[in-house]
Amino acid sequence: MRQIAFYGKGGVGKSTVSSNIAAALAEQGLSVLMIGCDPKHDCTMNLRGDVEIPTILEVSRDKGIESVGLDELVAGNIIELDEVIYKGYGGVYCAECGGPKPGFGCAGRGVIVAIDLLKRLNAFERLKPDVVIYDVPGDVVCGGFAMPLRKGLADAVYIVTSADYLAIYAANNICRGISEFANKGGSPLGGIVYNVRGMLDEEDVVRDFAEKVNSQVIGCVPNAHQIAEAEIEGNTVIEYAPDSEIAALFRELAVQIYENTLISVPKPLSPEAMMMVGQVIRTRTKEKYK
Repeated sequence: MRQIAFYGKGGVGKSTVSSNIAAALAEQGLSVLMIGCDPKHDCTMNLRGDVEIPTILEVSRDKGIESVGLDELVAGNIIELDEVIYKGYGGVYCAECGGPKPGFGCAGRGVIVAIDLLKRLNAFERLKPDVVIYDVPGDVVCGGFAMPLRKGLADAVYIVTSADYLAIYAANNICRGISEFANKGGSPLGGIVYNVRGMLDEEDVVRDFAEKVNSQVIGCVPNAHQIAEAEIEGNTVIEYAPDSEIAALFRELAVQIYENTLISVPKPLSPEAMMMVGQVIRTRTKEKYK
């Protein structure tokens, strides 16, 4: 079983990338489980025609986890696997961790509880997925969201970034988190996925960043209109436009990630080096729009 985690700044396109990777691998005949870790619980929606599924935390609360506890939920068969995992496009198993009630609790802690519940329900043994994909939100800001890399759940972490400075800044912080745990049983970095967002397309900036942090750009996703069109319909590009060039690109990227063995412990850039990256981006942005 290959376990892959996608990290990156919010809004950078992690769910676009991860859901298309999941769909492409399912097309190859692999059994795929995708676990959305964003409290907005929208990571798997493009695999299910924009239809929301009950989240693990939501179902757990409805079943009384706050009063009886996680052990009793599982031991008493109060919660069943098919109540928290649903099938999507290509037979991809979809699960959403969800989040706490607004104003209560920590969303990162919710990820820990959700994954613990899946383990106690023997989800991995019963479903026997060939690939598990974790779609993790934002920066590494707390232990819960860092769990897939901190606990070494993922065989490799892939960072999705655009050429936007804040996206690269977040990518650098994620590298810092990976480097902190990689030599303590945590997950290594498999590479950077460059996902073009907005009007600024500076692939060389992202490649330079990847090289400096001791990694690689494993794939580049252009700003293609089919992606936006597919997501309006609640689909992946693999489903919406299967014969398009962008669908072929996602299939190629899926194989590269699935077969990748070039992993590393990243070397995050210093604040001074990040300032230099920011200066390059600002200069190019001014030149583009002057």
